[in-house]
Amino acid sequence: MLPNPAADKPVVLGEAAEPEPAADEVVVAVEAYSVNRGETFQLDGALDRRWPGWRPGKDVAGTVVRAAADGTGPAPGTRVVAHPPAYGWAERVTVPTSSVAELPDSVDAVTAAALPLAGITALRLLRAAGPLAGRRVLLTGASGGVGHYVTELAAASGAQVTAVSATEERGARLLELGATDLLTSVNDATGPYDIVLESVGGDSLPAALAHLAPGGLLVWFGQASRTPVTLDFFGFFKGPDQAAIRHFDYTVSDVTYGRDLAALVRLVAGGRLHPEIGTVLDWSRTADVITDLRARRIRGNAVLTVG
Repeated sequence: MLPNPAADKPVVLGEAAEPEPAADEVVVAVEAYSVNRGETFQLDGALDRRWPGWRPGKDVAGTVVRAAADGTGPAPGTRVVAHPPAYGWAERVTVPTSSVAELPDSVDAVTAAALPLAGITALRLLRAAGPLAGRRVLLTGASGGVGHYVTELAAASGAQVTAVSATEERGARLLELGATDLLTSVNDATGPYDIVLESVGGDSLPAALAHLAPGGLLVWFGQASRTPVTLDFFGFFKGPDQAAIRHFDYTVSDVTYGRDLAALVRLVAGGRLHPEIGTVLDWSRTADVITDLRARRIRGNAVLTVG
């Protein structure tokens, strides 16, 4: 799947060279991949594509067809879920062995493909938030892939989660996953909240910040609205005493992607985590899925199968 400069189709099917693995990389035959909103931003040019020749694809599941030359990682024939830096929207992709986790027979490729970016982000967000038992959490932009994982994991940890979704229909599943309250506007929040997890930007962040408890923490992990945030320092100074705003980058961690993926797989296999997959289509429909993601017509994750 190649980026397409034409405005009507952000990506097109095309031929790419066979991937050449580094010594610490396996080659995975892709069975399914997930499309994330961040990748649509990269296709639009709103986010840095990071290197010439970039192609999308950070969430894949499939089978190892070539082992790593350095002897690390799974053997050929092993079913895996993986988080490559790019190039995953393809039939084959190279992935560092530190970014791969084995799959049990009970977890299919479509379910696994929904785990990497959204699931890892959710795990690391909750680590950044600190202990959750008995704490009140406000989550904005909750009806995307990350929001569903955060809601279920936080509720299971004893948090009281208030989820904000654009519509009640898009947010209905969040109540089933453990959210205590569902709002369609952050302005309807009552608070105060010990933790605010903010991913919308624009007017949402200062509105959410106003509901933070004294000594509370706001973790800013996205700007899905693509609208810049304006904060008034003096207004913040008058707000909750000793409140903090934390920058969040999911790529910064002392835990490898592979270890976090293995944790997510164990939770799914044990029935304690339920990926919300709003769309499953053949990979020839990738451009359509991107259009639906941009229009917020997909709840949770969108997964494409490689036939």
